[in-house]
Amino acid sequence: MTLKFGTDGVRGVANQELTPELVLALGRAAAGVIEGSTFLVGRDTRVSGPMLQAALSAGLASEGVSVVDLGVLPTPGVAFASATRGLPAAVISASHNPFPDNGIKLFAPGGCKLADHVEEVLEARLTQLLGGGGVAGSSVPASSVRTGGSVGRLETDATALDEYVAHLVGSLEGRRLDHLRVMVDCANGAAFQAAPRALVELGAEVEVIGDQPDGTNINDDCGSTFPMALQRAVVATGADVGLALDGDADRVLGVDGQGGLLDGDHLLALCAQDLRSRGRLRDDTVVVTVMTNLGFRHAMAAQGIAVQETAVGDRYVLEALERGGWSLGGEQSGHLIFRELATTGDGTLTGLLVLDLLRRRGRPLAELAAEAMTRLPQVLRNVRVAVRDPDVVTRLRPAIAAAEAELDGQGRVLVRPSGTEPLVRVMVEAPTERQAEDAAGRLVAEVEQACGVAPL
Repeated sequence: MTLKFGTDGVRGVANQELTPELVLALGRAAAGVIEGSTFLVGRDTRVSGPMLQAALSAGLASEGVSVVDLGVLPTPGVAFASATRGLPAAVISASHNPFPDNGIKLFAPGGCKLADHVEEVLEARLTQLLGGGGVAGSSVPASSVRTGGSVGRLETDATALDEYVAHLVGSLEGRRLDHLRVMVDCANGAAFQAAPRALVELGAEVEVIGDQPDGTNINDDCGSTFPMALQRAVVATGADVGLALDGDADRVLGVDGQGGLLDGDHLLALCAQDLRSRGRLRDDTVVVTVMTNLGFRHAMAAQGIAVQETAVGDRYVLEALERGGWSLGGEQSGHLIFRELATTGDGTLTGLLVLDLLRRRGRPLAELAAEAMTRLPQVLRNVRVAVRDPDVVTRLRPAIAAAEAELDGQGRVLVRPSGTEPLVRVMVEAPTERQAEDAAGRLVAEVEQACGVAPL
């Protein structure tokens, strides 16, 4: 068994698919592929986190790479430490997945996720290490095994959290959030300390839920994957705004004072228009993925903001920002990247910047969001298929063209196979929910006929 990188590192059921043995080998592979004599490692609050962090650290140290344990820290906090210290880093987290899962995200020195070609080399090296032979079942000859003082050192660093919180507070350039009543759901995850601390230091009146991690309750009916409790709590308490983070806090959803949920598209629209009004949106351009709602694109066109499109994944958004020299991009899921402030999606940072926008405008979030964009009805279907077919889009081109013709330029169709699972994702946007549902239903039937239905 080996590991394959998806759009956001590797993931699997901890101790079943993502075993300590595999993770140890991944640490050894990373030591040989990613440049750096010292690695930073952080994690979220899952019960399996310390186990897998120990395995990864052991693999790195066995190849002569020293490891600095940052403790529980949001993914963007680890990326920030990687950027400021110029060191490679890893996060032990499965983000918004349920707690039995875990994963590993790797960052190159400087805090950016690994490029595709680097991941390919890393996968090849990992396969080689797991191929047998050499010492302890690896392909490394005994003569190259490090011993004595050449083994990497393992250290801890308790300052990374404080440095990250200071960075979050500093992002508002001295402005404050006094008198804003904010409820934040930390998903019992990695931001349970950082997010409330930053809000309090900025003067907000803060109430927190999802801040009692026990190792098994991360993302459990809380956070951005299950925002209903936060929506009810915002209305019940009369809070101005709610912020729903996910388990590793690289994404956020917003809740207005009426309990309305705002996804990443809406938050991105607000921030893009605000930055442009202040002359801080580089080239008046924003980067989005193919999943971004058509209503967002219409809103940007009306404001004279250009839209650049990438594949799904905040790593691809970042790559586009780097190539174009642009300052803002994001995903519908709530990953927003403010490139002048971060190298990855940061849910807490995004939340603070949205709150700052509200404080400066002096108007409710619901009003500002309604003006920012009108979301077209969007239907998403994940079709579990019997056979993965990377050419399914080509085979379904006539059916896709027929659905697009029916929408007559007033909607959008997207069919794409998952890169990691036996799924085909079907998305339809249309002027009405019924139109979107009907078109999606027909396309799902076409996918099932082309690829077969997976057995239950």
